[in-house]
Amino acid sequence: MKIERVLISVYDKTNIINLALFLVQQQIEILSTGNTYKVLCNAGIKTREISDYTQFPEILGGRVKTLHPKIHGGILCNREKHKKEMQDLEIESIDLLIINLYPFWETVNNESSEEQIVEQIDIGGVALIRAAAKNFHFTSVISSVQDYEALKAEMIKNNNKITLEYRKYLATKAFALTTHYDSNIYSWFLSKSRSSKLPEFFVLYGNKAQELRYGENPHQKAAFYSNQFTKYPLEKIHGKELSYNNIVDIESALNIISEFEEPAAVIIKHNNPCGAAVGNNVLEAYKKALSCDEISSFGSIVALNREVDLKLAEKLSSIFLEVVIVPSVSDEALKILQRKKNLRVMIHRSLQQNTKYQIKNIIGGFLIQENNSYAIKIEEMSQVTEYSATKKEKEDLIFAWKICKHVKSNAIVIAKDGCAIGIGAGQTSRIDSVNIAVKKADKKCNGAVLASDAFFPFTDSIVESVKHGITAIIQPGGSLKDQDVIKIANESKIAMFFTGTRSFSH
Repeated sequence: MKIERVLISVYDKTNIINLALFLVQQQIEILSTGNTYKVLCNAGIKTREISDYTQFPEILGGRVKTLHPKIHGGILCNREKHKKEMQDLEIESIDLLIINLYPFWETVNNESSEEQIVEQIDIGGVALIRAAAKNFHFTSVISSVQDYEALKAEMIKNNNKITLEYRKYLATKAFALTTHYDSNIYSWFLSKSRSSKLPEFFVLYGNKAQELRYGENPHQKAAFYSNQFTKYPLEKIHGKELSYNNIVDIESALNIISEFEEPAAVIIKHNNPCGAAVGNNVLEAYKKALSCDEISSFGSIVALNREVDLKLAEKLSSIFLEVVIVPSVSDEALKILQRKKNLRVMIHRSLQQNTKYQIKNIIGGFLIQENNSYAIKIEEMSQVTEYSATKKEKEDLIFAWKICKHVKSNAIVIAKDGCAIGIGAGQTSRIDSVNIAVKKADKKCNGAVLASDAFFPFTDSIVESVKHGITAIIQPGGSLKDQDVIKIANESKIAMFFTGTRSFSH
């Protein structure tokens, strides 16, 4: 399809003068809207204003300017089938549309007022893009500044013509843009809803923001898709590119570290914690976390909620780590970490979760659930045994519960002195998880506490825990065997508390 007439209407004026000069050199007529028209005219580029062509002014402060039959007719017409009707109505065909949209999402992110945000909902631009993309057999649409150079190359190569294959490619990008744009608008309206129900419609959309090294395995391709026009939100200041598994593990690490306000360290391996601790300072917390399972910590991901200094950097560099995630790192510490060529050092700016829902793919669709934001305080634990726990044991119970919430079910966490000393994860029976946890903790079990993400279906886990010196247990309760479990706890003279809420992580 040869290009003879183009309509330019862009909010982002980046490189538009350079592109317009190229089009003029190809003897292509330019139509343009208000502000775009002024920019092109000021650059000495010959252009025709839309209102002159339509003989109808822009109205309502610019809200209506391209919503006109002579514009949409020129974009949507079949050059053969509608030729006579076009001539009778004095409508000229528009072969190429160059357009970009009002910055709605950027306005939202700038914490603008509702009035300012609503004003940035583009109407005419989206209508133009959809019209041109629908009519790709006759019309081409450029909806991204990044496509300007490729457009010029296509036209030079084909003597001002654009191939059908390239028009289809542009139409695909155009519909992707309008889908994403509308999904952002819907998401914003949804965020303002006061309803406690899950939304009737859930829009899942993202643009490919970053290629990853590989997926779960090296033969699988992977990329990070963002629901905003941004790269992966954590800043990498050192090391090689991230893989799919790195990002999944980073997410787990951040979810756990966000549970704590005091200095804390979390070590993740294969999406499960193999070490977690709090301390008087972050170095102490990391040393305690590492002591939980130093063998499993090899090749792990570490998350911290305090700055890394020189001493901590030296400790972190003593074993092989895949990723270190921190709020900040001193210049001296960074030099130490940079000695590890492949170690990724990531900076997190905020530990607050920015999504309300979790999404999981299944056959024929996907599942949606709210994030598990359940938390419990010491005074909210329900004591169900004759025996209580010391203040220190209660603090360890809360600590163990916070970690247990993020361990794959069936989950058991044994803790002592603000440190996870044994973790049993992802087993098909709870007693198996208990056995793994006590084996990991070994002799340190004596005087420790235990957390379970769900109720104990039988008394065997309690018997095994007591055998290794566990003094207090926290669990949701709710089993048909609760009274049997409580009886065994009383007979063993240990404390047991119910939370009343299960925290499976599948």
